[in-house]
This record gives sequence, C-alpha cells and structure tokens, in this order.
Amino acid sequence: MRAIILEQVDRLLAAQSGAAALRRLEAGEWPEELWEALEGLGLPLLLVPEELGGIGLGWADAAAVWQVIGRYAAPAPVAECMLANGLAAAAGIEPRGGFSSFGQTAPFGRFAAQLLLEPAPGRLALHAPGAATPGQNIAREPRDAMTPGPLLADGALPNSHGPRALRLGHALLRAALIAGAVEHALALAVDWANTRKQFGRALAKFQAIQQQLAVVASEAAAVSVAVSAAARAVDSRGLEGASFEIACAKVVAGEAAQTTAATVHQVFAAIGITEDHELHHTTRRLWSWRDEGGSERAWAGEIGRNTLAQGGAALWPDITARDIS
Repeated sequence: MRAIILEQVDRLLAAQSGAAALRRLEAGEWPEELWEALEGLGLPLLLVPEELGGIGLGWADAAAVWQVIGRYAAPAPVAECMLANGLAAAAGIEPRGGFSSFGQTAPFGRFAAQLLLEPAPGRLALHAPGAATPGQNIAREPRDAMTPGPLLADGALPNSHGPRALRLGHALLRAALIAGAVEHALALAVDWANTRKQFGRALAKFQAIQQQLAVVASEAAAVSVAVSAAARAVDSRGLEGASFEIACAKVVAGEAAQTTAATVHQVFAAIGITEDHELHHTTRRLWSWRDEGGSERAWAGEIGRNTLAQGGAALWPDITARDIS
C-alpha cells in the first residue's frame, strides 16, 4: 500500500509542482486543482483509522509520504492536513472535509476549513476558523495568526501520545519534509555540476566539488534514516514514547538543512538565488522548516537535560534498549 501511494504522489507532484506553482502559492493563490487531486488520493486521511473513514496507515507510511512532499516542495499544505487529521482522529474526533490546519500561528490558516488546537495537555479541540491575520515564513508560505471560532469537537489523546502530541507531531513532520528537500537540493546540485563547465571541464570533475556533494549526500542519508527510525518508534510506542527519536530526527534535520543550503549554493554560485531558479525555493524551505516544530537547539537541549537527569550509568542501556525495528 505504501509503495502504491508513494508512486501516485510522486507522479502527481512531478506534474503539478515546480517554481511557477510555488510562486503562485507564495502570492496567496490556493492550489484548487492540486488540492482536489490530493484529496482524490485520500492523502488528508492517511493517518485516520478506517472506522473513521480514513486509510488507516501508520506514522512510518506518513513520514515516507512527507519526504516525497518535501522533495517537491509541494505547493499545497497536504502534509499539515495529514498531521491535523491524524491527531484529531487519535483523540476520537471524526475528520471533516476540506483543509485542516493547526496551532494559533497556523500553516496556511487563511485557507483552513477547521483549526486543531491543544487547549490542555493531552486534549485536542477542533474549531471553526475565526479571524486570520496574514503572515509568512522565510519561504513565503502562509503562517497566519488565527483567532479560533466556535468549538466543533474535542477529545482526549491516548496516554501513549502524551501531553505535547502536537509539538512532537509537528517536529516529525518538519524533519520528514526537510529530508525530502535535502534530497531534492542534492539532485539539483549533482545535475548542475554534471552539466555546467568551468575551465573546459564539468564542475563534477573537480575534486573540491565532488567533496562538497559527498557531504550533502551523507546529510541526506543521515536525516532520512533518522526520520524513518522516529516514525517507526511512534508506530511502536506513540508520540511521547518516541520523543527521544523525534528529538534526534529534528536535530539531525536541522543540521542537514544548514549544511545542505550552504553547500549547494556554493556549487551553484549566484544563479541559485535568482528568482527564476528552482533552487532557492527549496533552500528557503529548509531554513524555514528548520525552525518550525522546534529548532535543533531546543531539541538538543531536551535530549541533554533528560540524559543528565537519568545519570551517566543509564545512557548506554537506554540507547541500546530502544527497539526501532
């Protein structure tokens, strides 16, 4: 099932993504045609159990889809809707049609049909959207300050998801999107290095360029593995039970975003920042997604505090006892 969905998503986004579509989104245009196609694939309901009308797949499946979405910098907020609907369903809230966003600084909040909030630890509430104050992140994606409207439904999350499920889910989402964006930035850089010539040779023939691309390739592999491990841990133990793996994935993703953006722009030189070039759409998202869902500094601090609280003798047994198979 995962392979079928990934193939369909990849084919759809390859046809309907790109710099022109991203510029329309950044100008405030809702991607109606693409959204209808994504809904037709059932993606907004991928994490929703079948008994609530969803597809009923797991977090590892969702993370794999998010990586594809990140690879194309998909000009539609389907990843955010997947997270909102999945968490709402975990709290027993039946999903509704249309786009669901989350948080009071909501991704694409101005377009939301409903807004998911965390009014108390371990509880979620679904509201009709109220007034939206438009805002945007570095990538020019809408990040709107929302005033919640009337309450539509609420519910309690399972204990395994813990008191901060929305933050943990958001961190995993952004890490997975970064993993896909790093892969895409690497692919763009490799293609450029193989076709662009300098001093009579392709850039890829220069050892310095090869070394830079190898560094980005190692970052792409590291963040993909970290995201996959974290998502499998959520499937096994819930969001709170996988908080260590999610924190690690977000730290690795943040570091990969920084290294990748700096390195690929060095390979491309000035052309990568021109408005018509595709690269900066990817790197601006790397910079934005790096901070959203908690920066690597914040998550590294949590890992450090928890490790110190357990004591040094517990570190190795704690790491080796984790089952992420």
